[in-house]
Amino acid sequence: MKQSRKQQSFVGVRSRILAWYFLLTASITFVSVYATYKIFCDSTQKELGGQLQRDIQAFEQSSVQPSNPEALTQAIQTFSSRQVSTPNRYLLVFSKGQILHTPQSAQFVQNNQAVLDRWKQLPENAPQQLDGYLVSVMRPLNGQPGRIIAVHDATMQYHMAELTLRLVVQVTLVGLILFSAIAWLTAGKILSPLRQVTETARNISETDLTQRLSVQGKDEIAELTLTFNQMLDRLQAAFTSQQDFIKDVSHELRTPITIIQGHLELLGDDPEERRETIALVRDELKRMNRFVSDLLLLMRIERPNFLRANHYDVATLTEEIFAKAEALADRSWKLESVGTGEVFCDRQRITQAVLNLAQNASQYTQKGDVIAIGSAIVEETVRFWVRDTGEGIDLDDQARIFDRFARGSNSERRSEGSGLGLSIVQAIIKAHQGHIDLCSRLGEGSTFTITLPLRGTH
Repeated sequence: MKQSRKQQSFVGVRSRILAWYFLLTASITFVSVYATYKIFCDSTQKELGGQLQRDIQAFEQSSVQPSNPEALTQAIQTFSSRQVSTPNRYLLVFSKGQILHTPQSAQFVQNNQAVLDRWKQLPENAPQQLDGYLVSVMRPLNGQPGRIIAVHDATMQYHMAELTLRLVVQVTLVGLILFSAIAWLTAGKILSPLRQVTETARNISETDLTQRLSVQGKDEIAELTLTFNQMLDRLQAAFTSQQDFIKDVSHELRTPITIIQGHLELLGDDPEERRETIALVRDELKRMNRFVSDLLLLMRIERPNFLRANHYDVATLTEEIFAKAEALADRSWKLESVGTGEVFCDRQRITQAVLNLAQNASQYTQKGDVIAIGSAIVEETVRFWVRDTGEGIDLDDQARIFDRFARGSNSERRSEGSGLGLSIVQAIIKAHQGHIDLCSRLGEGSTFTITLPLRGTH
């Protein structure tokens, strides 16, 4: 494991980030250094060329150049001793196939004979030349055959520039290596919460979802850690809910199965007893079938094509629901209010939801208690409610009344349903992008209010 982690550290995100950052920084630095060197060379060539042009002009203006080589050489030497004081700068003349120069430039002429021979072949109006480290400017002699050439040997300047360039590159490489080492360590500390996330995710199992990461700071890593902890909270809640759901389903199915099995084992030969047992088995099977149907409905609600919505008249829909609810039980049914307008919804599902609420109200009321159904349009929403004057719901039970298999703890009798009715109602309303509210007091009754968007979002 340690070896694999070490290998991962050299191929992981930290290494890739530092590698790309190193390459990018090195590329920018070297390109900048090289561009600076080229700019220096160009500016040096331009500056030296201008100085050589001025030297030639000064020589031309100093005196009339003699025609014989000896006198012309003497004139160059006299001018150079008075005007050309810069080291490595020479004034030469190409005349009649010869190179006329001063004794000070003899060594230069000897060392650069090949370059000077090439210059002889250039036209008289040739522009400024750069041959190696030699910067030259040539112009025709005034009224005479031949050319005058001003040359500056910039070897020393270019060598100093190259030496500086190499030094900058070496210092930059050392600096980048040191910086990368420091950045490697710093990145390791910064990315350590990510490793903790990996370790925590690796250690999480189906039976242990309690581990959490410590949140430090307020940066992006802290936000990621907080988000990861919140994800674990949701996973733990979902896993716990799933386990509870499986336990509840097992319990709900075990009861009718046990009843059926027990009666079948004791089934005798008496025809009357057989009829009673068969009736009981059919009733339990019907209850199991309803239970399974409710579970399948809860699963289908999560599908995107669960609803078949359309525009319906609120008043007509309310009256249809009320007419169906009256047949649920012998209660004092009351149509309390009817809204005016249209709502975009799935008529059958809304009817199912309101009737489930009415069925729930009939189970927790007595004969003669009032169950009122109504609807109203408020701003951009439509509201359906079911109000009863039954026993009410305890405050502690109201927080979990919409959970699967939940029943009121204050109820003296058990509902004949599967405990999924209110869960189905809530799921249907959420599918319509609406919500359901409960207002209840013990001994005074309950009011369930469904609120839906008037225009809908489907």
